[in-house]
Amino acid sequence: MTGALEAVDPEIAHLLLAEERRQRDCLRLIPSENYVSAAVLAATGSVLTNKYSEGYPGKRYYEGQVYIDQVETLAIERAKALFGAAHVNVQPYSGSPANLAVYLAFLKPGDTVMGMHLASGGHLTHGWNVSITGKYFRAVQYTVVKETGLIDLDAVRDLARREQPKLLWAGGTAIPRIIDFAAFAEIAREVGAVFVADIAHIAGLVAAGAHPSPVPHADVVTTTTHKTLRGPRGGMILCRDEHAKAIDRAVFPGLQGGPHNHTTAGIAVALKEAATADFKRYGEQIVVNARALAAALIEHDFDLVSGGTDNHLLLCDLTRKGVPGKVAARALDRAGIVCNYNTVPFDPRKPFDPSGIRLGTPALTSRGMDAADMRRVAGWIAEIVARPDDEPLAGRVRGEVQELCRANPAPGIAVTD
Repeated sequence: MTGALEAVDPEIAHLLLAEERRQRDCLRLIPSENYVSAAVLAATGSVLTNKYSEGYPGKRYYEGQVYIDQVETLAIERAKALFGAAHVNVQPYSGSPANLAVYLAFLKPGDTVMGMHLASGGHLTHGWNVSITGKYFRAVQYTVVKETGLIDLDAVRDLARREQPKLLWAGGTAIPRIIDFAAFAEIAREVGAVFVADIAHIAGLVAAGAHPSPVPHADVVTTTTHKTLRGPRGGMILCRDEHAKAIDRAVFPGLQGGPHNHTTAGIAVALKEAATADFKRYGEQIVVNARALAAALIEHDFDLVSGGTDNHLLLCDLTRKGVPGKVAARALDRAGIVCNYNTVPFDPRKPFDPSGIRLGTPALTSRGMDAADMRRVAGWIAEIVARPDDEPLAGRVRGEVQELCRANPAPGIAVTD
């Protein structure tokens, strides 16, 4: 297939090869990124991309679905078994469309929705004002405690009692601590809200038993299928039986046409992999590595939001270091350490030029790296952040990073030159 692409479009072939080398030779610390297996890549790049399949298994609007129905049914049944869910929809194109389907299933424009403030670690689709979810619905946000970086559940309850949301979100994109799903469910029941847990970041940890599951507590659970779950770029919605019809109708025909069958096949493969003992060990090691990275960074005098991590990510506030997050992230990138600049709670700087960086261990763990490697990574981060303009230092670190990467090959990466 590489030869076919080179023959038809050498420009794209060159760019794909360059990206493959970059993923091979860099330490990828963006918490939402990972490496999928060669099997997931094969399914995602298959002839299923040729097929159109509006509807659901057994109820399609197009003929020729005999194999597509089996693929989607396998994905559904594997997700139900892995997460213990009563009903699963595997058709959302990604996490944001999955979340939009929840709004369509339960709310009318103008209804009140409650989610975590973006700067406290929430997600755009939980009612933030630049998102359609904050423009079409009345959104209120809860925050973390400034001194601890933790959620104050009493404050969440008080806000919910006062605002009476119809939809209550838990989860987000930069939350380094375990989420108390049972407590959120209790608050939602008290005010008559639908409780939705967004586990896009932690789905793989939940599947591995390395984070408590929201499935016994939440009315609906949404997730992406990549990140810690190590599948293709897609989405899923898990829910109770009483919500199945509303959720399915919201996804199709409410928001989408035909599902991306090649992605569904990749999801099915990833879910089969996630049911193995190897995946459980991987999920547990993600947390071990994240805690080791956090502890080492604290030894290097970094300020971590909430003081550490319970999952796969950590958020560093660089204010005391005197280096903006964007400057640090770009300097680290030049040294072969890829992360993203990120706001921290109550950040005085703007989101496009914030005070922090966000780090995660899923991709490094997929390469087989361990706690000792995390301590080396922390040392490199400390050096670069202390001297972000030192290009010889960046070159030296980049060489050492490549040595570590060669010792820990990336899954699914075939290029060797």
